[in-house]
Amino acid sequence: MNLDEHDQPAARRGPRVVLVGPMGAGKTTVAALLAQRWSTTVRDTDQDVEAAEGRSISDIFVDSGEAYFRSREHDAVADALREHDGVLALGGGAVLDERTRAALADHVVVQLKVGLADAVRRVGLGAARPLLLGNVRSRIKGLLDERAPIYASVATFAVDTDGRSPDQVADEIVDLLEPNR
Repeated sequence: MNLDEHDQPAARRGPRVVLVGPMGAGKTTVAALLAQRWSTTVRDTDQDVEAAEGRSISDIFVDSGEAYFRSREHDAVADALREHDGVLALGGGAVLDERTRAALADHVVVQLKVGLADAVRRVGLGAARPLLLGNVRSRIKGLLDERAPIYASVATFAVDTDGRSPDQVADEIVDLLEPNR
């Protein structure tokens, strides 16, 4: 029996997986490991924004403000969801935009969860991150508490990263997405 083009399943469009979570969760590191395991490419929307702007995220925040950055971030996520078919890592605040959350609904999204102690250790107390000015530990705790429900709302799966190596986290994601491999 021959199938005509209307009987073919629709080709999946967009990234193989999208990683979301707070700073210090390991999104960029785990994304690179997944891309290597799957012999595909990796894309990070924070890096996309920096490349498009020709300046660091910290400089964008200082010179143009958070609202400007969030607008550029949304554009970068929308482009990546449309164009990229590998592994995609989103910036920690990308899910704050309602339009971004809506766009993620059609994709496999893995939330990388991290506790306060591991996040602080990974980010460092002297990190040059614009949202961490002042008491770094307190700011990270506030961001974790504020954003955790938002990450959960867009996630297909959630993976804890506390006390685990990036390889262990990547292995769990592969197991979740390819249970019969």
